[in-house]
Amino acid sequence: MRILARQFSAFVVVGVLAAIAHYGVLIGLVESQMMGPVAATLLGFIAGAAVSYLLNRRFSFTSERPHREAVWRFGIVSLVGFGLTGLIMGVLTGHFHAPYLPAQLLTTGIVLFWSFLANRFWTFSTPPVP
Repeated sequence: MRILARQFSAFVVVGVLAAIAHYGVLIGLVESQMMGPVAATLLGFIAGAAVSYLLNRRFSFTSERPHREAVWRFGIVSLVGFGLTGLIMGVLTGHFHAPYLPAQLLTTGIVLFWSFLANRFWTFSTPPVP
């Protein structure tokens, strides 16, 4: 249980750093009126995912899985998170007309749990010994 708590704590710290990248892109694009909130959050998601992979591999999960395996797994987990982000933000800002920042905070919370579980148990899990 202590390992899980340590991993989740590190994951949250890395998540804050990834969120700074994500929200920076989101806010910059929306406030400059270059994009709407859904497109801007998806670009922000990509920026955050890059930060997340590098730091989670090193600090949260200390994975021994080779990059050639972990990176494509992370890509699939991120692709699902990307889809969830677009879907949830689209519903919250489009259907419910929620302000984009509170909508993004809720979206981040939901995607955080998906990402942690998928990355812990699949992306960065210890590869089986042949």
